[in-house]
Amino acid sequence: MSDDRLDSVPGEESDASARFARANLFRQIWDSAGMLVMFVVLFATCSVSIDHFFTARNQENTLLAITTVGIIGCTMLFCMAAGDFDLSVGSVVALSGVVAALVLRETHSPILGVLAGVAAGGVIGLINGIIIAQIGINALIATLATMQIARGLALICCDGKSVGISDQRFTALGTASLGGIEFPIWIMLGGFVFFGLLLHKTVFGRNTLAIGGNREAAKLAGISVTGTKIIIFMVQGLVAGFAGVILTAQLSVGDPNAGLGLELKVISACVLGGVSLTGGVGTIMAVIVGTLIMGTVQDAMDLKNIPSFYQYVISGSILLAAVLLDRLKQARAR
Repeated sequence: MSDDRLDSVPGEESDASARFARANLFRQIWDSAGMLVMFVVLFATCSVSIDHFFTARNQENTLLAITTVGIIGCTMLFCMAAGDFDLSVGSVVALSGVVAALVLRETHSPILGVLAGVAAGGVIGLINGIIIAQIGINALIATLATMQIARGLALICCDGKSVGISDQRFTALGTASLGGIEFPIWIMLGGFVFFGLLLHKTVFGRNTLAIGGNREAAKLAGISVTGTKIIIFMVQGLVAGFAGVILTAQLSVGDPNAGLGLELKVISACVLGGVSLTGGVGTIMAVIVGTLIMGTVQDAMDLKNIPSFYQYVISGSILLAAVLLDRLKQARAR
């Protein structure tokens, strides 16, 4: 009997090793493409079960609806990869839109309107970067403060009233199309390509991930942590400002109440796709997949005529699930 037990040990060890290898392979696949698989399943389910979901017109409308989240998500990726985040982006979108509309009304120059709107976002982003990176204020407190300041400035600039736009040269930025696809979608796709290459193929991108992974080690490696973070937040502000200008062109109005809750949608999309809240982990594909999932869920709720009160609950649940998933990944990594 003793010999039989000894003979069975190698086989049991082999089976255990095989099970461990399969489990490890599954975890690797899940970490790299799990959310993509979930999106495919979600998309297929909605296509089969919801009328008019799988139509070219509806899919184009869905892509158009997620352009603001997708564009800002490109740079929120860098903030989160560096271990921070930006809660001011929704207010920056509103401020930039109002500034662009006011400058356009006074100068009748679409170019000056666009530049003014983007510059307004860049100023807020630069302030965020200096406060967070140089002074050392927590990103949550700093961007929460600038969120309120930017929203207040947007309301002050237009006395709380929307600013109408009739200049078709300006509105073309948000309504014109190329090859049958509207400009905002092309801009979002271009952002995915540009910032994806910036993160994954440049020294700046590698430095960003290094800072988020281990700030002290990054310093010892000679990386300018303060300078890099200031640039990240300034670029975040510029891109959020540009997104605000595009949204204003789409709506043909500068609305001081635009972008309410946008910051949570952008962060949710990033985390849902796989960008870590603690920094050091993030890919442009994660932003793309997370944005598509958020857009698909929103489109499905709209087509099913789910009341907005319930949509808040569902959106909050998605954010909570994304955070819990991120926490599970961190625990497994440790």
